[in-house]
Amino acid sequence: MDKKISVGIIMGSDSDLPIMQQAAQVLDKFDIGYEINIVSAHRTPAKAHNYATTAEERGLEIIIAGAGKAAHLAGVMASLTPIPIIGVPMQTSLAGGLDSLLSIVQMPSGIPVATVAIGKTGAVNAAILAAQMLSIKFPEIRKKVISYKEGLVKSVEEKSKALENHK
Repeated sequence: MDKKISVGIIMGSDSDLPIMQQAAQVLDKFDIGYEINIVSAHRTPAKAHNYATTAEERGLEIIIAGAGKAAHLAGVMASLTPIPIIGVPMQTSLAGGLDSLLSIVQMPSGIPVATVAIGKTGAVNAAILAAQMLSIKFPEIRKKVISYKEGLVKSVEEKSKALENHK
């Protein structure tokens, strides 16, 4: 696959950037092109609407949307575009991110959002999930996903051996 931009990474605030950059780093490892932007469902609703309704014509195949607190960004995207949306709940000071998680995961029937874990783990998993979704269409990404998964197995086996050697 050429490095065309196929994933949109958006977040509701610049305070989410350190977490959402984790998704960008994973997409870089899979050599998947992406764009990254701040789009607030509440503070910039016209921008959010435009982003979602033009996503497909701009070549996006998946949107990863990170947001905290009310966390409506992923749901707004899902309501306005036919492409898959992956929601990343941000950790919050008020409820530790549970508020964000519930806002993203409890979508009404017909407006699905794939929802991952809160924070950094969620951003990483969102990018891996995006790679897996794209791997259905792009065999070269599938090879990288398989290699990545094999690396996870190897890492656990190495850690297990190291533990055995400490007995």
